[in-house]
Amino acid sequence: MEWYLPLIWAAVIGVAVAMYIILDGFDLGIGIAFPFARNETERDQMMRTIAPFWDGNETWLVLGGAGLFVAFPRAYAIIMPAMYLPVIVMLLALVFRGIAFEFRTVSHSKTGWSKAFFAGSTIAAFAQGIILGGMIQGIDVKDGAYAGGPFDWATPFALLCGLALIAGYGLLGATWLTMKTEGPVAVRARRQSKQFLVAVVLFMGLVSLWTPFAEPRIAARWFSVPNIYVLWPVPSVTVLVAYATWRGIENGREVPPFLGAIALFLLGYLGLVISNFPYLVPPSLTVWDTAAAPASQIFMLFGTLLLLPFVLGYVVLVYWLFRGKVREGESYH
Repeated sequence: MEWYLPLIWAAVIGVAVAMYIILDGFDLGIGIAFPFARNETERDQMMRTIAPFWDGNETWLVLGGAGLFVAFPRAYAIIMPAMYLPVIVMLLALVFRGIAFEFRTVSHSKTGWSKAFFAGSTIAAFAQGIILGGMIQGIDVKDGAYAGGPFDWATPFALLCGLALIAGYGLLGATWLTMKTEGPVAVRARRQSKQFLVAVVLFMGLVSLWTPFAEPRIAARWFSVPNIYVLWPVPSVTVLVAYATWRGIENGREVPPFLGAIALFLLGYLGLVISNFPYLVPPSLTVWDTAAAPASQIFMLFGTLLLLPFVLGYVVLVYWLFRGKVREGESYH
């Protein structure tokens, strides 16, 4: 097996997951913030900020899942049974959320669909956090197959990660609204950005302390010599970015807090990669253990690399065309 092919595919999937977390994260955050709006007019304004983007953002989730199935079929065959229930809940919540988005635009009474949009967004975020927590704490594998039960993911740590991701998406959504809206929605979003930022920092601290105590392999990765001397900038930069984001919110800045929220997510993502690489199914199977045949990887890689520039070009074009603020009273019909 060509040793570099699994690394290339791991990078492709990693980029797809990061793009999904950032892009779909802020529009899930909009749904999480729905109950705080004063009326349906404000919710219309919030929805208008994501109307051109939200369905395209979920393309990256498809790429990540399909890439895992194609390039790492053994990992897919283990992860899916281990996380079957939270994955199904996540997918149903995303479908329910999409239905609520579309029906809300044509319904005479929007209140019920607004509640459905909030529920779908929050449940999807919570389920994604549970999947993440279940992956970090490890999956029981024997003879190359999942050996655990249907509820092995249901641990306090996974529930903590679920709440953490709700707070993280809430921060992305609030800073996005600060950047894209004006009027009462923007004022409230700026205030909520500070609250979500505090929650995110607390959750990041809890997860960072919990994982090395619970998982010796993660403790060894971060605190062994010489790793500790090489890796200390990651938490240090995270603290600095959190402080800079807070200052940006305090000073009434619009774009820097959103960029700071993205940077916090990317730093947390980097920390997870450092803690677990090269394990794709922690703590036993690496990217090389679970990779497909080289011929299959090469065949699919050509198609993926051919289409990826078109996807990226579409994303750039849409965000450029719909740049600017959504003003109070504008409709997204």
